[in-house]
Amino acid sequence: MNTQNDQELAKKIKALLDRGNNDLRQGIVYKLQLARQAALAKMAGRSDSPQTATVHGLATAGGTGTIGSMRRLVTDFRLWLAVLIIAGGAYFYDYWTILQQASEIAELDSALLGSDLPVDAFLDKGFENWLKRSGE
Repeated sequence: MNTQNDQELAKKIKALLDRGNNDLRQGIVYKLQLARQAALAKMAGRSDSPQTATVHGLATAGGTGTIGSMRRLVTDFRLWLAVLIIAGGAYFYDYWTILQQASEIAELDSALLGSDLPVDAFLDKGFENWLKRSGE
């Protein structure tokens, strides 16, 4: 008895959907027909039908893409792997440049400290001015 009610409900839904198709363009009706056939083939366990291969996703309301393509884009591990590699490369490049700057500063400090200047010269307020003038 439950299957009879389901069949009646399906017939009513089908009639309403068919009535709504009268106002649609022919190309859209054809795409809907292919999508319906693919869905019925999937339900029946015949996913190897030729219509299934041509219809991967239903067109969105705006007609700008497909429902399945956005989900595949978000869940595609290759995309996330590429993003991870690029972000990691940028992080390690930044880390490397900071290390290079630190080593240059350390070399400069060791050269200054290893020179023949007495410690009092480093404490003199005019020493910094002298370094700036001599560096130019």
